[in-house]
Amino acid sequence: MQLVVHRDRRHPAREVDVCEAASRAVVMLLDDPRSRPGGSWHEAVERWSGERIRKLVRRADGKRWTDVQEFDGHTVTQPGPEGFGQAQVRSFVPAPCRPLPKALDKLQVSGTHFPPEGLSMNADAVAVIEISPELELTSGKLAAQCGHAAQRLYELADDSRRDVWRDDGFRVEVRRPGPEVWAKAPRPVSIVDSGFTELDAPAETVRGFWRQG
Repeated sequence: MQLVVHRDRRHPAREVDVCEAASRAVVMLLDDPRSRPGGSWHEAVERWSGERIRKLVRRADGKRWTDVQEFDGHTVTQPGPEGFGQAQVRSFVPAPCRPLPKALDKLQVSGTHFPPEGLSMNADAVAVIEISPELELTSGKLAAQCGHAAQRLYELADDSRRDVWRDDGFRVEVRRPGPEVWAKAPRPVSIVDSGFTELDAPAETVRGFWRQG
């Protein structure tokens, strides 16, 4: 699955907002009626889900961001706090990495960074994703990992919990726990990256769980 993050050089979004928007974009595509049996996206989504699930985050600005809106997918816009731009991420219907449409293929993948400042504005979201305090990852890599955790939460949820989450716009709270909390708090969703990019070996990158109450 390709994910494209909008980068506004003058008013950049925060890293936490980008990760949350990416998570929502992934889940909204999976929840779309077109991704369900009988829908026009179902075959592509099912084939991708049955293989090694991979997400690749690219960045775009200006016209390049506008150009990719024509391809099937979901764009999520999430506001940031005063002094920062809004986060915008578009998820695309899964497809083979080669060949890609030219407008997607030419977008940069590596070295995507956003300001790692401040806390989530979604402290009341029903879904929570935690980032490992033991790793140093680019914003693009983190967005992909958070999107993976959100997908697993969606897949594990029963209909009732999905309904509640859907009514909340599939919001998530992305947080960075300290080492002690991370060590003591196993979660129902744990994402282990294969270590092909940025990491030298497989490592747990993020976790996901449902807020109680």
